[in-house]
Amino acid sequence: MRPLQISPETAVKLSQKLGVPLEHLMHMPQHILLQKIAELGREQPDKDQADKKEEQ
Repeated sequence: MRPLQISPETAVKLSQKLGVPLEHLMHMPQHILLQKIAELGREQPDKDQADKKEEQ
């Protein structure tokens, strides 16, 4: 399996967001990485709505 074809900056940001060591992220199967990114995307709108409610 070859490493993911992403930039170093993107890899660092993803590893921080996912809480996964950089080495694990670079060798993670692509379908699993996409699933985790989708989960982050689903969580993000919930946080945005909570932030908007707090501002009001």
